[in-house]
Amino acid sequence: MPDPAVALVPPEAGPILCCPDKFRGSLTASDAAEAFATGVERAGRTARRLPLADGGEGTLDVLCPDPAQRRSARVTGPLGDPVDAEWGMRGDTAVVEMARASGLALVAGRNDPLRATTRGTGELIRAAIEADAPRILVAVGGSATTDGGLGALEVLGFDLRGVDVVVACDVTTTFVDAARVFGPQKEADADAVCELERRLAELAARYDSERGVDVRALPGSGAAGGLAGGLASLGARLVPGAALVAEIAGLRDALRAASLVLTGEGRFDATSLAGKVVGNVLREARAAGVPAAVVAGSAEPGRVPDDVRIATLVELGGSEETAFADAARLAAAAAAALVG
Repeated sequence: MPDPAVALVPPEAGPILCCPDKFRGSLTASDAAEAFATGVERAGRTARRLPLADGGEGTLDVLCPDPAQRRSARVTGPLGDPVDAEWGMRGDTAVVEMARASGLALVAGRNDPLRATTRGTGELIRAAIEADAPRILVAVGGSATTDGGLGALEVLGFDLRGVDVVVACDVTTTFVDAARVFGPQKEADADAVCELERRLAELAARYDSERGVDVRALPGSGAAGGLAGGLASLGARLVPGAALVAEIAGLRDALRAASLVLTGEGRFDATSLAGKVVGNVLREARAAGVPAAVVAGSAEPGRVPDDVRIATLVELGGSEETAFADAARLAAAAAAALVG
């Protein structure tokens, strides 16, 4: 834990920007930002809340927090059962979070990785197109699927109808590699991974011959089991999700008035500085000349750079069980200690 007597910024400085990602399994990004702000204000400082996401789960809540921005559609779930899935409108941009329609959380413990389909995500995209949204942001991540986006593309008739579709990716995995890298997380055994890999290779060849787009070497095309690559074959743009969400949410403008940035996530590990919210916030803060610190649920040994000041809930609470069970209180305590 940092020494609470050593403040990162003087008390008379400007507001402290609280911009975490979710703490998976315990706090949404909004919950985490609120906890950080509680700690900051307890320490006698002014806080500004700006929850963020990396383009995966939680993106809809971050970009469309007002219920008036939300719409709902009954769509096909990952295994064919109907699900009611929300999507949102932020200005002229529709926000579709694929986990709402095709997410692993919808079939946890009973997924069939060879059958799981992105059809429901295609139905959400189609709903946004039919609502005349000129731009659609598709947040991918947390998927149950490895169908290369075929289910979604079939629903769309292999046509985005001139709509500008941007896919927010939180990984750089390429199309065919999605089976090997993510298949086991989706309950695929070794034989299923081999079958999924074969299917993705065939799909990649099909997309290349029919659409003229080679997705095999396209960074991020393997996101959401290849949904990103499938949409790219129709002309969608693949972009780093954390940077895109931060841009839309106004991170750079918020940094101009901040004296300190507090960011965080459930676990600081090898991926934190590579495409995730924490890494993007630290880079943006450094570029803006604003000091930054991290609150994390836990931290992988040896992964925290020497110049990053961090407090973890596990260290404060004494165990992972306590960190999960009492995450909001511990996150507030960690924030208070970091700001001094």
